[in-house]
Amino acid sequence: MSGPAPRSVAGADTSAADIQDDPSVAAEIVRIVDAAGPAAVLFVGRRPGKSVDTLLHGRLLVVGDDADLAAVVLRLLRKDLLGSVEIAFAAPSRRSPFRLLWDLPSGVAAVRLAAEGEVDLVPLVRDDVGGVLVGVGYLGPVNGTVYVDEHRVLRGPARRLQVVPHREKGLEVTVTTRRGFAGFGGRPRITNGRAVQIGTVPTTVVRDGVPYARPMDRWTFYKHTEPLRLVRGLV
Repeated sequence: MSGPAPRSVAGADTSAADIQDDPSVAAEIVRIVDAAGPAAVLFVGRRPGKSVDTLLHGRLLVVGDDADLAAVVLRLLRKDLLGSVEIAFAAPSRRSPFRLLWDLPSGVAAVRLAAEGEVDLVPLVRDDVGGVLVGVGYLGPVNGTVYVDEHRVLRGPARRLQVVPHREKGLEVTVTTRRGFAGFGGRPRITNGRAVQIGTVPTTVVRDGVPYARPMDRWTFYKHTEPLRLVRGLV
């Protein structure tokens, strides 16, 4: 059974002279927009904010990268609309962690899925500074203490800490320690849970490819109480 006809929210206008995408990505955006139909598309720019609020009903097809999608999802969260709006996603680049995580098609195939696919409820990850994480987050280097739920998973230094959504628990945390003698280090340690709390020397935080504005010494990611209604085509 197909869902409601999607309206497209495009994250970049390929007619703009200052577009930042490489030519192959820009060309793919054009193909996606053409497939969706011009009447259904509204260009809202990168990382849209309140400009999408009037579109937040029914089913949306978001065209852009993971950070563009996160910006739309954040508006859903702030408007208390996660339970009523269905989100489809067309990534112009195959490198989208969100697309890979949930096994979504890219490009024009994503437009067909948006029109015909069923909704799957997938976990949404939030943080303690008012943001969301849809694909992958990184912190690093880290030197401090990290807890996943009540379990301590790090005390000391690590090269990087990675967080991605996890269907059952909420999030998956991977700790990669520093390289040791001759370039060898410990194996990455993976822990699943509902929340991760990080205390560290000030370090860089990257959410969905976008660095946070300043180094942080404390950070929390956690599973939101409501899922994201993602059009995946799976029942």
